[in-house]
Amino acid sequence: MHEKLCQSCGNLMAETVYGTETNGSESVDYCKDCYDNGVFTNPSCTLEEMIEDVTLIMVGFGFSQEEASKQCKEGIPTLKRWKTA
Repeated sequence: MHEKLCQSCGNLMAETVYGTETNGSESVDYCKDCYDNGVFTNPSCTLEEMIEDVTLIMVGFGFSQEEASKQCKEGIPTLKRWKTA
C-alpha cells in the first residue's frame, strides 16, 4: 500500500491530520499544519525553510542530521506545493 503524504511538508496523512478547504471539507493534498480553510498556514514559507523545518522535526524523531537532511532535500522538492516554486 502506498502511503499518502502531505504535498507541502511530506507528513504522513492520517484521518486526523488533513487540512481543510474553504467549504470545510478535507483537503486531499495537505495536512492541517500546512493548510487550513483553503490557504497555506505559512504562505511565505520557502522551499528551503520547509526543508530546514522538516529536517529539525525528523532529527527530533531520532534521525541523524545527515539522513534527515538528505531525505528532505530529495523528497520535499518533488511535492505538489514546491514543483511550481
